[in-house]
Amino acid sequence: MDMSDAISPIKMPQWGLAMTEGMVAEWHVEEGATVAEGDDLLEIETSKITNVFEAPGAGVLRRRIVAAGETVPVQALLAVVALPEVADADIDAFIETYNAEFAAAAAAAAEEGAGPEPAFVEAAGRRLCYLKMGDGDGPPVVMLHGFGGDLNNWMFNQPALAADRATYALDLPGHGQSTKDVGGGTVDALTLSVIAWLDALDIDRAHLVGHSMGGAVALNLALNEPHRVASLTLVAPAALGREINHDYITGFVSAGRRKEMKPLLQQLFADPELVSRDMVNDILKYKRLDGVEAALGALAEGVFPNGAQALILRDRLDSVEAPMQVVWGADDRILPPSHAEGLPPDVGVYVLEKAGHMPHMEQASEVNTLIGKLAGD
Repeated sequence: MDMSDAISPIKMPQWGLAMTEGMVAEWHVEEGATVAEGDDLLEIETSKITNVFEAPGAGVLRRRIVAAGETVPVQALLAVVALPEVADADIDAFIETYNAEFAAAAAAAAEEGAGPEPAFVEAAGRRLCYLKMGDGDGPPVVMLHGFGGDLNNWMFNQPALAADRATYALDLPGHGQSTKDVGGGTVDALTLSVIAWLDALDIDRAHLVGHSMGGAVALNLALNEPHRVASLTLVAPAALGREINHDYITGFVSAGRRKEMKPLLQQLFADPELVSRDMVNDILKYKRLDGVEAALGALAEGVFPNGAQALILRDRLDSVEAPMQVVWGADDRILPPSHAEGLPPDVGVYVLEKAGHMPHMEQASEVNTLIGKLAGD
């Protein structure tokens, strides 16, 4: 029997560049239980967020190596899933070999400072920050975050999608480490910045994935530069209806303290307990950067003026040439899931339970599968 096919390691994932370790918060499966691909195995807590880790394949959970409450480095072995016929001695040998190789790799990585790092490029006079992961010959996946977000919003998606293709997560103007100059503060202005960034990196064609405001940008780009878009995945996108939780937008712009910001961020998730202290602190730290307040104010006025969305592209969806899908959280409190109703029949629509405005974080595995299928997995 080929042990590489019969035994699957369950490893501590790396969710975001800043994550170096994680804690096993709770196991959902006992040793000896049969699991199917996609079953919830355990909850992992980081300084940023707590999320469920799903089984990558089917088999029997033969070993739980890390107990609840223990903290271990990323890529450390958490458990082993294997076929029932695999002998215990083979499981023991696999664990011993993995741990030895992990220790050697960790030592080498510490010396080399290995791992992807954000990069910067000048595009049409703006300095834009992006993170590239993975390689491949086909069109890359390009991910665009929403209002007030940054490239780290894709921490649960980019590593998985980068397994067999090039992926890019971009800090839009006004966000993250990119320039705080947002031009006219409109979806059109952001779209032109993304096109300039694609040109600067010689990306002729891409699978676009856009969330919320980034979804409006991705859709706008697909309508105006159709030859550049291989597929289009819109996650809780703007531009499909007028309604928006304007109290969230204005509150995010004005909030300067923890007690103001935390309840706002909790509106993004079906499970408000996902909002950690570090998540709130990171947002407040970003908001204190020079130019951020003005940038967010300009975008709020240009994209969501007077409590409504300025740009509505719903009536132009029939003109989108690329394969297209829309993914929404059933418990979204920022943009109503009803905006996904009544779309053209060739647009795939997926409304996910137990997810709010951030389904790509709360139901990452399902969203990753949907993106991968549309992008040609």
